[in-house]
Amino acid sequence: MHLFIYYVLTVVGVFSQLPRALGEEPKNVYGQPLQSCSSPGMALSGYTRTGYCVNIDDDAGSHHICIDLSSTTGGNFCTVTGQSNWCSSNMACHGEATAYDGLCPVQDWCVCQWAFARYLERAGGCDHIQDIKCEAVNRQALIAYGKNDEYREALECIERKCGLM
Repeated sequence: MHLFIYYVLTVVGVFSQLPRALGEEPKNVYGQPLQSCSSPGMALSGYTRTGYCVNIDDDAGSHHICIDLSSTTGGNFCTVTGQSNWCSSNMACHGEATAYDGLCPVQDWCVCQWAFARYLERAGGCDHIQDIKCEAVNRQALIAYGKNDEYREALECIERKCGLM
């Protein structure tokens, strides 16, 4: 049912009403309204391809962490986490198409919170990773990380990078 509501609201161009339709208002790590991860001139991010790192029931990867994939600090996120290299690809643009054939580079992207934890470990720690866009990180990641000591490093990294400590 949630996917149907998302689809209808997206098709009619009223994504801003999606959180209310689902009975929640997504918040960022600061407890403020969640900001868009992607912006015009870059590929449209989010598991739902709305620009937002929103929590939708069928998103098993919980794509809640917004990072700048254009940076190579810590290595290419896709390579480090063992994924195919979609990180260096072009996809549908956020907003109006500004690049060739309506495709824009992947830049600020909602990555899986579990892959982020793995990336953090494999890249050599919090000081060696790509930039986090804190205003666009869904607080659901902090809640999930806080429930399991296995993800303490990921939780502490976000808290430190976002000035929450």
